[in-house]
Amino acid sequence: MNFAFSEEQDELRASVRRFLEDKSPETEVRRLMATDEGYDPAVWAQMAEQLGLQSLTIPEEFGGAGFGYVELIVVLEEMGAALLCAPFFSTVALAANALLTSGDDEAKRAYLPGIASGETIATLAFTEDSGRWEPDAVTLSASPSGDGWVLDGHKSFVIDGATANLVLVVGRTPAGLSLFAVDGDATGLTRKSLATMDQTRKQARLEFASTPARLVGADGGAEDGLVKTLQLAVVALAAEQVGGAQRCLDSSVEYAKTRIQFGRPIGSFQAIKHKCADMLLEVESAKSAAYYAGWVAAEDSDELPVVSSLAKSYCSEAFFHAAAETIQIHGGIGFTWEHPAHLYFKRAKSSELLFGDPSYHRELLAQRIGI
Repeated sequence: MNFAFSEEQDELRASVRRFLEDKSPETEVRRLMATDEGYDPAVWAQMAEQLGLQSLTIPEEFGGAGFGYVELIVVLEEMGAALLCAPFFSTVALAANALLTSGDDEAKRAYLPGIASGETIATLAFTEDSGRWEPDAVTLSASPSGDGWVLDGHKSFVIDGATANLVLVVGRTPAGLSLFAVDGDATGLTRKSLATMDQTRKQARLEFASTPARLVGADGGAEDGLVKTLQLAVVALAAEQVGGAQRCLDSSVEYAKTRIQFGRPIGSFQAIKHKCADMLLEVESAKSAAYYAGWVAAEDSDELPVVSSLAKSYCSEAFFHAAAETIQIHGGIGFTWEHPAHLYFKRAKSSELLFGDPSYHRELLAQRIGI
């Protein structure tokens, strides 16, 4: 185990940071979050063609670059700092992982090259109206039809569900929990965008009415792979949260140095010093949790179930606290629409709830370590 990034990983971070500074400034984030699609197709193509980001963790045999999860952590940390508006998380951290853990080589060969090249925008449709991420909450039904399957039911809170051209749907058959691939323009599929707190991450509700689908993996054998997919996804989200928290800390410290009150910088006041010090402690601790979780995921260690929940619960609270304190440190201007603080606050809150809130993951952690 080594918490120090390699020279190549540092260069990857620098390249992604330069790219995002150019392609995802605050003005572009605000423009894209107001659109229905929520991303810029030209930038999405550049991410694939120039930086190879979509292919990062996909094995070379399926058209990818074959790097590990630590590299993905580096990229997502920078994306979280920039609030990148793009279907990267849904495509890479959710859909690609669902395919990689499915055990279906034929499906991997069919779908992963498109994800790696940037041609395919994909997502995982797991939750329904209850918003629960447990396998027993899935009620969408799947039944055989000719050479394939048809799906009936609904999915809700699907990240980038309105724009994905490949939807991996978790359904239930008489044999148990199963995974299905559905084309974005399939007959019987109705997609409706949801109004959410975090406008930088689009979500949708999907209705399935005898929608044709392709079985991925074994009928009734998807639960183990999906559980691991969610564990990998929360590790990826933890890295994104660390990036957002670090950006909140940086902007707060910079403002505390330059904002003058009573003839002195507000950073010289003890109350502000305490806030910044607490934020620094939490951000650095969150980094430790996220980086360790990324290493565990890269090594495919048995620790993943425990460490993923630990990282998700801690990083969620660290990001939310950093975002809230940023508003307080900035004072009146921090509450305005024109200031970016509210964008990070909303992202922090939505990410806190995504895949289960900190209390849920602490309960999972307690169960997994036998408390």
